[in-house]
Amino acid sequence: MGALHEGHLSLVRRARDENETVVVTIFVNPTQFAAGEDLQAYPRPIEQDLDCLAAEQVDAVFMPDHSTMYPDGYGTFVQPPPIAHVLEGKHRPTHFRGVATIVLKLLHVIPADAAYFGQKDFQQLRVIETMVQDFNCSTRIVRCPIVRDPDGLALSSRNAYLTDTQRRVALSLSRGLAGVAAQVNDGVGDIPQLERTLRESMAEADQIDYACIVDTETMMPITELGGSAIAVVAARIGNTRLIDNLILPNKLKPLS
Repeated sequence: MGALHEGHLSLVRRARDENETVVVTIFVNPTQFAAGEDLQAYPRPIEQDLDCLAAEQVDAVFMPDHSTMYPDGYGTFVQPPPIAHVLEGKHRPTHFRGVATIVLKLLHVIPADAAYFGQKDFQQLRVIETMVQDFNCSTRIVRCPIVRDPDGLALSSRNAYLTDTQRRVALSLSRGLAGVAAQVNDGVGDIPQLERTLRESMAEADQIDYACIVDTETMMPITELGGSAIAVVAARIGNTRLIDNLILPNKLKPLS
């Protein structure tokens, strides 16, 4: 959606390394914002974004306007899969309908061999992977790792909203995730205990929407570690809502 940072550019670089032609889409998609969310305030530094993409030598940038993607009378939307109904879907009920719709439309406009998505929006990534499979889309979805600042904060266009004090509070998200991973590495497998670690680390946040451990495929809660699990968090710091996640080690070390 623009306001590009190093996380976005890491996707561009990987796409460039793996393909002959790279197209970047920039579109602040209104259908994934609910009433009262930050659609109007969402940053749109278009010239800066284009300069960044020129430096990365992308072949084309597709920047449609609203009427191109949603012309008058538009009324068709994608019903997202069940994994969209929990976590983010619970707190933002219409969000993934908008995400799935715009991604499917873009894949029709630009029928790419591969599309690159970051893991910071992990549930979004799973929704898109499932949609592409369910609709027999030919585009391959490529997962790319989260990019973080040196202090651990996951890069996000919304980080620009944070004051210095709020940023220090925001670091509690990544610290909590790292703390949970360290506990798992030390042999702790009790899910309620791990989730308490997450919540306690985020105690200074103004609001915690969720802080839990779920299955990476279904995004549903788990009762014990053993398969593939991910710790996911969402919190509001001031007026800024941030999300983060960390895939956990899939094997517990024995407690000494």
